[in-house]
Amino acid sequence: MLRIVRHNDESLEVFEELGIAQSVISRLWQRFQDDGNVSRCYSTGRPRVTTPNEDQYIYLAVTAKRNRRSTASDLSRQFSSATGTTVSKQTVYRRLGHIGLYARWPVICIPLTATHCHLRLTWSREHALWTPQQWSCVTFSDESRTDLPVQSVTMTGHIYRDVILEQHVRLLRGAMSAEFLFMDDNARPDHANIVDECLQSEDITRID
Repeated sequence: MLRIVRHNDESLEVFEELGIAQSVISRLWQRFQDDGNVSRCYSTGRPRVTTPNEDQYIYLAVTAKRNRRSTASDLSRQFSSATGTTVSKQTVYRRLGHIGLYARWPVICIPLTATHCHLRLTWSREHALWTPQQWSCVTFSDESRTDLPVQSVTMTGHIYRDVILEQHVRLLRGAMSAEFLFMDDNARPDHANIVDECLQSEDITRID
């Protein structure tokens, strides 16, 4: 390639002949003129921002249970404050990944407001004296996570109707007495319009 460059003033011609980017040819030719060769210089790579001792500080900051909820940004700030060395949150991610620690999102639960608590208490008091026979006519619906081999999808009103009501509740309604009552867990999909229409069409009474 260098022989071609020596005998051609137009880098574009060299590029077309070799199929190499023009910037690569220019860089190699400049290196040959400066050093007399085109071998890549030895490099140790980008220097590490943290020392092994500083890495241990990051590891201990997380493994010590007092900081289990710390984020990478929190650890970065704590590290800089304690050691005087500035590190990015990406560096913290990588260091923790070396010991098998990764970020985890906590399970999100629906928060209970004061109104929710009041309604639950009122409902409990109203049904506190129910007999086992009365409860035997009630079916509870709970979409909690289980180990059953079901498809993990976001619960919507359509899925709730097609899977929960049509495939399970409707069949229970037919197998039980006319006093059958259905109780859901008050999630948003449970009160969609299509769910209300389905319950009415199947003559299923829902406990409010």
